Amino acid sequence: MEMGFWSGYVWPGLIIVLQIVAIILPMMGAVAYLTLAERKVIAAMQMRKGPNVVGPFGLLQPLADGLKLLTKETIIPTGANRFLFIIAPMVTFILALVAWAVIPFDEGWVLADINVGVLYLFAISSLGVYGIIVAGWASNSRYPFLGALRSAAQMVSYEVSIGFVIITVLLCVGSLNLSAIVEAQRGLWFCIPLLPMFVIYYISALAETNRAPFDLPEAEAELVSGYNVEYSAMTFGLFFLGEYANMILMSAMGTILFLGGWLPIVDVAPFNWIPGIFWFLGKTFALLFGFLWVRATFPRYRYDQLMRLGWKVFLPFTLFWVILTAGVLVAFDWVPAPAM
Repeated sequence: MEMGFWSGYVWPGLIIVLQIVAIILPMMGAVAYLTLAERKVIAAMQMRKGPNVVGPFGLLQPLADGLKLLTKETIIPTGANRFLFIIAPMVTFILALVAWAVIPFDEGWVLADINVGVLYLFAISSLGVYGIIVAGWASNSRYPFLGALRSAAQMVSYEVSIGFVIITVLLCVGSLNLSAIVEAQRGLWFCIPLLPMFVIYYISALAETNRAPFDLPEAEAELVSGYNVEYSAMTFGLFFLGEYANMILMSAMGTILFLGGWLPIVDVAPFNWIPGIFWFLGKTFALLFGFLWVRATFPRYRYDQLMRLGWKVFLPFTLFWVILTAGVLVAFDWVPAPAM
């Protein structure tokens, strides 16, 4: 009886915990060093050196930044709702991590290979706006509240476009399983036939993660720093880490939806000798580099331009492309059989 309890409950639970740790720890390291990569890339584009003091070539700078945030005092405004003020950054950061449960890194390398992985990701990304709304409201200050409203409107606007983009991919696959979406791209990545949707997804991902040139919630001229004005120390750090974790997540989703996930460029030697995990990481890092490149290149949009792009350009175009894709699939009898 005791051995049955161990083998039936304790050991499987321990395996799941180890798998979660194996995902979270590298993710935390990637988030920390993405901040260093961003500073180095932007410095190179502006002909500067970037961080180069802490450790060789500045490689220990993320550790110094983290230690600085941990040792600072957490200041809670007098009129703030203490519970919600503290819980909001935790919600944002935790949601950025739990989404990785359904991301396949390689064939069979996924924590939860559920059949509705796309719906799970869409639900998690939709919940992310609550952390920002609660942070702005709980601060009991006008500037954070305005920043939270602006951020919520921006995220909701571009989630609609991302939703239609994902629907277009699902029409071509016939499954909500992320591994099935990758396998459907053997021989031809979706970024080629669905190139306009790939471009719209990437631009919408910039807006969804509040990145330049769509970083309107953090427009210093009118909002000081947006929804996180009143935050300090590690509560601010959680918002900061959540933003970068969402950047990595959106890049990983773009890799799965349009760049063939772990599949090589061409399935011939020597390309197919490289393990799939390296293809997945390489494509994800390439999309992340685009995030940094865009920040160093383009000026910030005005808010009316941001809303016009989302509602008057992306929304009608993605809706048209969904109808066009469905029509082509039906006309040429290319409709995929639904996955069982």
